[in-house]
Amino acid sequence: MITFENVSKTYSNHFHAIKVLNFEVQTGEFVSFIGPSGCGKTTTMKMINRLIKHTEGKILINGKDISSINPVELRRNIGYVIQQIGLFPHYTIEENIGLIPELKGWDKIRKKQRVYELMHMVGLEPDRFARKYPKELSGGQQQRVGVARALAADPEIILMDEPFGALDPITREQLQDEFIRLQKTLKKTVVFVTHDMDEALKMSDRIAIMKDGVLLQFDTPEKLLKQPADGFVEEFIGKTRIYQNPEFIKVKDIMRDNPAVAAPDLTPSRAFNQMRQRRTDTLIVVNENGQFEGIVSAYDLQSHMDKILTIQEVVQEQHFYLEESSTAQDALIIISEAKQGIIPIVSHEKVVIGVVTRASLLTTFAGHWAGRKEGVQYESDFVGTTP
Repeated sequence: MITFENVSKTYSNHFHAIKVLNFEVQTGEFVSFIGPSGCGKTTTMKMINRLIKHTEGKILINGKDISSINPVELRRNIGYVIQQIGLFPHYTIEENIGLIPELKGWDKIRKKQRVYELMHMVGLEPDRFARKYPKELSGGQQQRVGVARALAADPEIILMDEPFGALDPITREQLQDEFIRLQKTLKKTVVFVTHDMDEALKMSDRIAIMKDGVLLQFDTPEKLLKQPADGFVEEFIGKTRIYQNPEFIKVKDIMRDNPAVAAPDLTPSRAFNQMRQRRTDTLIVVNENGQFEGIVSAYDLQSHMDKILTIQEVVQEQHFYLEESSTAQDALIIISEAKQGIIPIVSHEKVVIGVVTRASLLTTFAGHWAGRKEGVQYESDFVGTTP
């Protein structure tokens, strides 16, 4: 665990780079620091391994004040990845990755096993890359080496200062995904500095937003998107960014409640009447406990009108439904396969509490992605209406 207690940083010209900081980073947590240029995010990170010395307060790692730890020893036990990578050009890839284990006095066999293990882990085949030099690798491959070197001595904490910022978008996304995979396996404590909000949202357990050396909000991505602390945070994140990240939107927040439901023993004529009243061409069929059983459409009723006594006989069993804890992204994934273009939303007991339709998803996202215009009336959607 990393703890900041009343930490500040003032330079000799009386510039207060960091005001009073109080926060904790839990063991195994991935935390990102983000904010405008000069906000203090990199300074905050560098104070953790004493590359920059804090002026006041305490920084503790697992309860121990870092001021009492030899800075060289401290840094050898904290992984560090920077945008410029910083590989030694005259060292092979194997030697670069094995540098910290070498400095810590590991024997050759143990060091080589660790280096090769990490090369496999970051997607660099040792037989092909171990004896190459940094100049022989692409930028993305060099950054993989930088990540492997940071992990070499198996540190509890890894500091990452815009490590993917200089890479092209495709390589950057690949390395983001690779590191997310590694983090799920290794569960390191990661402090990550970035200027890219999308990157922070994608990778972080929590995000710290800073401005002028002050920590404005430190929350989960979901809470930041839904409950920004103030106007600056809202503007910095982007007011409509949550609609670009449907995995953070609960399907319960976008569903239509009070859906058109019907009992299975309803007669076809009464079912048609209910459809007309609710202005829909489908009904969600529920049992006596309100639990989801299937869908019945106006087309099916019309086709079998003279052959059935109750709608139970033409109910289409549907496996596509979502629990209220699901996300809008889940709805977007399955909507194309859902019969009649509707997805019932159910409680944990499978009681129907709402519905999402193709049209409601389109209305929810299209206006925000394209940008709504004031005074424009958007067409409302009706439960079950085929777009």
